[in-house]
Amino acid sequence: MKLDILAFGVHPDDVELGCSGTIMAALAEGKKVGVVDLTRGELGTRGTAETRKAEAARAAAIMGLTVRENLGIADGFFQNDEAHQRKVIAIIRKYQPDIILANAPEDRHPDHGRSAKLVSDAAFLSGLRKIETVQDGQAQEAWRPSYVFHYIQDRFIQPSFVVDITPFMERKMESVLAYTTQFNSGGNDGEPQTYISSPQFLEQVKARAMLLGKRIGVGYAEGYITEKIIGFNSFDAIIKHST
Repeated sequence: MKLDILAFGVHPDDVELGCSGTIMAALAEGKKVGVVDLTRGELGTRGTAETRKAEAARAAAIMGLTVRENLGIADGFFQNDEAHQRKVIAIIRKYQPDIILANAPEDRHPDHGRSAKLVSDAAFLSGLRKIETVQDGQAQEAWRPSYVFHYIQDRFIQPSFVVDITPFMERKMESVLAYTTQFNSGGNDGEPQTYISSPQFLEQVKARAMLLGKRIGVGYAEGYITEKIIGFNSFDAIIKHST
């Protein structure tokens, strides 16, 4: 199955927090969009790998994803080495996306930046035909996506561009709240409280989206970083900046 967009998150819930509004906007345009979670989030303070798997499935249904997979690599201990690059190369070649969305290149959680580099490097290497990978007993064709965009996560990074997600903001928050072990706990579930489990954290997610939306004169937006200059062939594609 060829996808238009493949979004990577090192932990289940990264994609929901960082780029789910963009994903739903693309799906509404008829694009095929998939998500690959690199780890099961098994080192998270709250919940378990099993509960997060169920939560990820609920979030996928809310977003309406074409497909979602988990590579099952080690949370916290993976490296940007050949073995892990080959895993990511194989999944990129499987779905042949034109655009990849990946974790922030620098962030509060060290896994985010390491994942960003892993996916970015694998996206380039995936285009080299002399790197051989196999899927279901068949040799895979080389494939390199046109773009790798990194979504902004906890720490603010000046975006290269932003995407209007105003019509999808409510569903974005629904997809986040599918992770009941992680967010908005209220402190009544017997689990330790964490940086992300308080209601204030979700208010910060909304505030970030509002801040980025204000930059382009819309209600809510998600921001991205790209190393490539983005071109367009029509001024109609530009959202008018509020004055």
